[in-house]
Amino acid sequence: MTHTTTDRPTGRTSGAVVPVLAFAGIVVAVMQTLLVPVIKDLPQLLHTGSSNATWVLTSTLLSGAVATPIMGRLGDLYGKRRMLILSLAVMVVGALVSALTSDLITMIVGRALQGFAMGAIPLGIGLMRDMLPREKLGSAMALMSSSIGVGGGLALPLAALVAQHADWHALFYGSAGLGVLCIALILGVVPESPMRARGTFDTPGALGLSAGLVLLLLPVTKGSDWGWTSATTLGLFGAAVAVLLLWGLYELRISAPLVDLRTTARREVLLTNLTSIMVGVSFYVVSLVLPQLLQLPSATGYGLGQSMVVAGLCVAPLGLTMMFTAPVYARLSARFGPKATLILGLVIIGIGYGAGIGLMSAAWETVLVSVVLGAGIGLAYSSLPALIVGAVPASETGAANGLNTLMRSIGTSTSSAVIGMVLANTAHQTNGIAVPTMHGFRVSFLIATVAVAGGLVLALFLPGRRPAGHTQLRASSAEDAVLELAEEALRGFRGRVLGADGAPVARAKVTLIDRHGRQAGATMSDEDGGYLLVVPSEGTYVLAARAGGHGPYASHATHAGDDTHVELDLSLPGDTVPA
Repeated sequence: MTHTTTDRPTGRTSGAVVPVLAFAGIVVAVMQTLLVPVIKDLPQLLHTGSSNATWVLTSTLLSGAVATPIMGRLGDLYGKRRMLILSLAVMVVGALVSALTSDLITMIVGRALQGFAMGAIPLGIGLMRDMLPREKLGSAMALMSSSIGVGGGLALPLAALVAQHADWHALFYGSAGLGVLCIALILGVVPESPMRARGTFDTPGALGLSAGLVLLLLPVTKGSDWGWTSATTLGLFGAAVAVLLLWGLYELRISAPLVDLRTTARREVLLTNLTSIMVGVSFYVVSLVLPQLLQLPSATGYGLGQSMVVAGLCVAPLGLTMMFTAPVYARLSARFGPKATLILGLVIIGIGYGAGIGLMSAAWETVLVSVVLGAGIGLAYSSLPALIVGAVPASETGAANGLNTLMRSIGTSTSSAVIGMVLANTAHQTNGIAVPTMHGFRVSFLIATVAVAGGLVLALFLPGRRPAGHTQLRASSAEDAVLELAEEALRGFRGRVLGADGAPVARAKVTLIDRHGRQAGATMSDEDGGYLLVVPSEGTYVLAARAGGHGPYASHATHAGDDTHVELDLSLPGDTVPA
């Protein structure tokens, strides 16, 4: 069984925590697009064939997909800051390995180590949840979630500039330096989270999930090369289904799984993860299409004839707009909720791709499309962690956000495979070279529009309100959210926390633990000692309170009815409250 400690930091969290964690997320995301400017040159640079060179990109994707949920769970168990530093350290080692070689196999190993750092995104979101005050959490998680797109967008022009004017290995030296800087900033600024899920690490579950993901993503990323109906592709897909089914059955049978599938099956979590796949598909299409369109020579009749650097600069507003969307998201989410913000983001993405089908004839039009898509993707990405964090216990935020990040990665890898196939099948031959056509670009944008429409349908079925057991997390969007939720609650606990002298205790931590030993909710008492916790369903819970400078830990076994009143006296032992 998994138990949770919920101590909070006693000191004030530094205001630099959010920008440092967001910077780490941006640096990690850079790894995904670092080699985009030199993709076409990789076979010559590595002295190999085109199909072999694609493993340099595939290896990063596979290792990132495997590492993300595993590092999230390790962070829940052993410390999110510790695992974040470990992820970045492995990335630095991988970057240095790649910087020192032009050998294909060694390069693939280095790139796989770099992909290991993708676990930093959910770890950063988990650290923010554990440490930040309620009024800052919404915009902070939005910025951290959007860092995936911000880093990818900003990396394109910078990587293009380096690749155009220096040896391509300088890309890896630069990323290693950024990784070292991140580690130093985290060591100096970010404290360790006090939140822990006590239990053992599910090693068989980690191995099973890793095997299943590799078997799934290999044919997704290599299907175009192998043939979608080849025995290898179909065999790997079949093996992936079998392994993941067996893994799921195993996870349901153990007390401390790597991924709590029962929590994952909740409507809010499941639909959010499925929507994340669609958002991932839509995000990657623009990154694949616009740089190629911009760099194609104008002699083709539709290419815009721009240099590698200019093409990167035209796409850079995608990432910049995502960055500036975070504070806008916080205001919208506080007023309308993350579901409404997610829907708005998807609608804007759909408008961007729909308009983009006809806006491909000038460089300024691609900039406009990038800005619109950046705003929509920024709102959508910002909403996803808020929906996940509000639907899972605090002890599972690392693993749950890791799984959500994995869903986005599956979306981007699927997008890469499908769009690559579309562009290849619609290309025409010029002097023996396959040149993408305008028809292929427009079909790609149409596919992205369809994916967004699918995500919009899924988002419409999300619950309109957060699960009742997560009052504190809903309050992270706005101070008045607790009052709003309290008015709507049907079942729960309310009362006061009292000290030894009978006086109310302000800022006491009140935690709700369900019969499985998992945290079902948490809040802080107000200035009058009052607290409110609502629950998903009737049942028996442990209601606990503690406060610095006061008496012993108070624990009460309680049965939730309609608006059950419980006073938590820190000077008395726990009592049983009848239904």
